[in-house]
Amino acid sequence: MRIKDKKKIALVLSGGGIKAAAFHIGVCLALQEKGFKLAGGTKEMVRQKYREDDPMTIRLYVGSSAGAFVASVLSAGYTVESLINAFQIGSGTRPTYDKSDLQYLKPMSYRNIFNLNSSGLLRFIPRSLMEKALVTGGFESLLKNGLKLNGLFSTRGMESYLRKDVLLDNDFGRLGVELFIVATQLNHTRKAIFGQYPEAYKDDTTKYINYATISEAVACSTSLPPVYAPYGIKRPDGKEIFYYDGEIRDTLSTHVAADHGADLVISSYSIQPYHYTEEMGSLHNYGIPLILNQALYQVVQQKIASSIRYKSDVKAIYNAVDGYFKKADLPAEHREKLLNIIRDRVNYRPEVDYVYIAPRPQNYEMFFVDHFSLNPAILARIVRIGFKSAINALRQHDI
Repeated sequence: MRIKDKKKIALVLSGGGIKAAAFHIGVCLALQEKGFKLAGGTKEMVRQKYREDDPMTIRLYVGSSAGAFVASVLSAGYTVESLINAFQIGSGTRPTYDKSDLQYLKPMSYRNIFNLNSSGLLRFIPRSLMEKALVTGGFESLLKNGLKLNGLFSTRGMESYLRKDVLLDNDFGRLGVELFIVATQLNHTRKAIFGQYPEAYKDDTTKYINYATISEAVACSTSLPPVYAPYGIKRPDGKEIFYYDGEIRDTLSTHVAADHGADLVISSYSIQPYHYTEEMGSLHNYGIPLILNQALYQVVQQKIASSIRYKSDVKAIYNAVDGYFKKADLPAEHREKLLNIIRDRVNYRPEVDYVYIAPRPQNYEMFFVDHFSLNPAILARIVRIGFKSAINALRQHDI
């Protein structure tokens, strides 16, 4: 892969809680180790700090769920080291990097992450209504009418943290880089993509939204059910639409980067189902929670693998058709027409290369550690796994 021939590099960050954020941080450290620069800040800041002709500068971010949080912080101009310090200070440990050399980022704490969803707690029902529900609808009806809890926590704390303490400007259009945040529309089947668009529009599968702030978009994308309640955003006409986790509808949104002109898409995702090891044994000894976690990971990983395999198959078909026409010395105009049909029908871009970074099956810690732990020792191990995973993936592409 010839990096110097690339015109726009994108970084796509997937979800998975604080654990995924730590993995992405390790990936970003590895990218810096290999000479990549993570641009961010206002238009003025980016113009002053980064050369337009530098092929190693990442200027497009796509984030989903936990990846949306990391992407928003990076696009705002904070360094990876600042983000590491914020997590460390928030957990009560000494920061690794000297704060005097970095832009200060307010420490993260459980209070920012777990904001109690007081609006949806158990509602008290009059006895007459309870008796009516039991008679007419049974116990299930009673639960549906009485237990209106749509999530244990709210992402309003996350939204407030970003809006008040992180983002100098909470407007997608003011950034000197491109940022796209992916969520899912609750009362529909559409994927929602927040970003800077000339106008808001939608089709059968996707809704493109230009009227949300960055912090609101991240709050939508990180609303993982049932832990977090869906997050509502008001449209310009005043109607409130609810959104939740960006990984529900589509687990790997690399197409968003390609659709916006990226010809090198680096994608980081932390989902890796458990593979049996002698050290940890079989999951059937660990109980329901980890078995359910394995089932979820297997479903998500299969969707990711299918997406990657589909892109690989289309590329192989495209190259086979191209090679056949050239080898058979068939008319160039017919070859180009057929290749154009393939590109249009499957939205294939032959100039785009993809680098996928994920934990190895041997990295069983990625499966067993808690998704929302701020324990510094645990996060440090996950950061190292992310760093090593990225180095190995980049090496496979001779980067």
